[in-house]
Amino acid sequence: MRLYIAEKPSMGAEIAKCLPGPLSRRDGYITTGAGVVTWGFGHILRQAEPGEYDEKYMKWRMEDLPIIPAEWKLLIAESCRKQFGIIQQLIGQATEIVHAGDPDREGQLLIDEVLDYIKNDKPVRRILLNALDEKSIKKAIASLRDNQDFFHLKQSALARARADWLIGMNLSRAYTLAAQRAGHRTTLPVGRVKTPTLALVVRRERELADFKPVDYYVIKAEFQHDNGRFTATWKPRDEQAGLDSEGRLIDQAIAAQLLAHLDAADRQGEIAYCQTTEKKEPQRLPLSLSALQVLAGRKFNYDPQTVLDTAQKLYERKLTSYPRSDCDFLPESQHGEAAVILTNLQTGGQADLAAWSAKAQPKLKSRAWNDKKITAHHAIIPTQEKCNPAVLNETERNIYFLIAQAYIAQFYPVHIYQQTKIEVHYAAEAFAVSGRIILEAGWKEVYGVDAEEKKEEDSGALPVMRKGDAACYIGAAADKKATRPPSRFTASTLLAAMKEIHKYVKNPDLKKQLKDVSGIGTEATRATIINELIARGFLQEEKKKKYLLPQPSAYLLIDALPDEMTYPDSTARWESILHSMAGGGESLEAFIQQQTQFTVRLCQNALELRIPLQGEHPCPQCGKGVLQLRTGRNGKFWGCSGYPQCRAAYDDEDGRPKKPDHICPRCKKGELKSMNGKNGRFWGCTKFPACRATYNDKDNQPDIPENLRQVN
Repeated sequence: MRLYIAEKPSMGAEIAKCLPGPLSRRDGYITTGAGVVTWGFGHILRQAEPGEYDEKYMKWRMEDLPIIPAEWKLLIAESCRKQFGIIQQLIGQATEIVHAGDPDREGQLLIDEVLDYIKNDKPVRRILLNALDEKSIKKAIASLRDNQDFFHLKQSALARARADWLIGMNLSRAYTLAAQRAGHRTTLPVGRVKTPTLALVVRRERELADFKPVDYYVIKAEFQHDNGRFTATWKPRDEQAGLDSEGRLIDQAIAAQLLAHLDAADRQGEIAYCQTTEKKEPQRLPLSLSALQVLAGRKFNYDPQTVLDTAQKLYERKLTSYPRSDCDFLPESQHGEAAVILTNLQTGGQADLAAWSAKAQPKLKSRAWNDKKITAHHAIIPTQEKCNPAVLNETERNIYFLIAQAYIAQFYPVHIYQQTKIEVHYAAEAFAVSGRIILEAGWKEVYGVDAEEKKEEDSGALPVMRKGDAACYIGAAADKKATRPPSRFTASTLLAAMKEIHKYVKNPDLKKQLKDVSGIGTEATRATIINELIARGFLQEEKKKKYLLPQPSAYLLIDALPDEMTYPDSTARWESILHSMAGGGESLEAFIQQQTQFTVRLCQNALELRIPLQGEHPCPQCGKGVLQLRTGRNGKFWGCSGYPQCRAAYDDEDGRPKKPDHICPRCKKGELKSMNGKNGRFWGCTKFPACRATYNDKDNQPDIPENLRQVN
């Protein structure tokens, strides 16, 4: 018996429909004429919590950290226990198993971990389902691969899961305890990806708070050529006075002097440089999930989670391919399906898609068709299933539109334009302008103005001219402008920042190295991470423009952590290793060893961390904690937040800690207490043996020398 194990019931049902023979739905599986199909519900197994390794870890204590499992333990999720039993029984009856998890590293792991858990020794094949329409499924069934081919993909997913556990479980405890020692009544969750993501927002908000606009001046001059007028922008020399570090002219007096100098010259300029080149711009690639989320956020103001959920619905309706894709290329074998898909789009009821599809050239092959760029999945595209827009809601129609638009553009020619770059020399100053003439709109006909990234210095068409031609100066003006603050993040732009994380790394060498890495987090998790930061109160979404605003707990967390956790350098480097591991280039064991060492070091940092105190009553004994009201066997009392390292305790006096009668004048931290010694009563410091201050007893009071009494 061949047993298919799908990731979820909906996928299992679609596979079953494409297998020959009568279908019979049972409890937790479907029988067909060509085998049995069953399914999971995502991860049927979960990683054990620290307290499930050892009961002592149920309580958060600094002395127990770090917690490093000797053997990693998986447990059956309680909600999946029945389905796990069904899968286990069916595996026992099977002669061959087909792994039908999603075609990514997480999908690979969640079926593999079940097979490993029950110590399966049956042969396992792998089916890669990038679309759920009948033709795609049948094609995938006919092209099964050996599951062992994806061993390294599983290792990469295991490495990610274990690294997240080590950092999340240990550092969340370590830095929460450090904050609580300083009197903060809060929990600080630390994550390999979510912490540097949160730090991006915190640092951006601080940039805005510190931002001071600076005025600068752009000098533009108008020139007359025999073939027409044009405007060019002044180019300052490197040694020009009055420039800021960005090369902008910020000195108004120098701007005025320059204008006077230009007006006083003989008005005869010369074309010092003139070059016209024909340029070709290839088709914009089809969409990965991140690209779709960013585009939909910009065009329709949709948040990333809405885009993912909608793309998933379209996939389950068989209208589009697998949504959680980090790839923006397409397999060459699918190029032959273009004619059918484009014909369907012509009659699909969406006017723009119909018009564009009618003019598309199905035989044209853009750079998107490249087998070398394909991993387990490809870009998100329409399937051969015909779409009826009437049955879709507005959000679904809009997301389908963006996916189809990107696909159609692959069947339009490249965009061709003529670019001219001019430099004019006049009055010993240089002025530059560029212009372009579109020769063939090509794929930009599909995108229109959305495709244009017009630069300020781009002036459209310019008069025909050559190097050495005369250009007569007409006049000039200084446009006063002001530097603009950076924009606050929205969920969509923050997701784009996670994807293009190389722009935010601290190390300049690493910045270059990570440019080709696909950011931090995965296509499937980025939206979830942003939502979690909002749900846990670290970020608040402003209602009108949906800006993400960091809350006080966000500043506390980011300020407490070292740069290694708040800058994305380490996380991006780890993502690069995980990516390499998926291709067999790195070792799971070596990566976990590295993560373990990192965790040990940061737990030690947390032990020595000094966080600003939160509370009205700093502890007079240790100076590192604050006194907090507690209830003991004898009623209310005030104890130090640094307990058990500091055991200072004071009676409650009208809702305030009763001040110690005698603070030690030597260490200024301990309290003098009356004690019995060999020679009678004396007063000694409670910080003994760190402080050995002692004083004679005089009428039941410590006899403190006059020059020290001011302390008390």
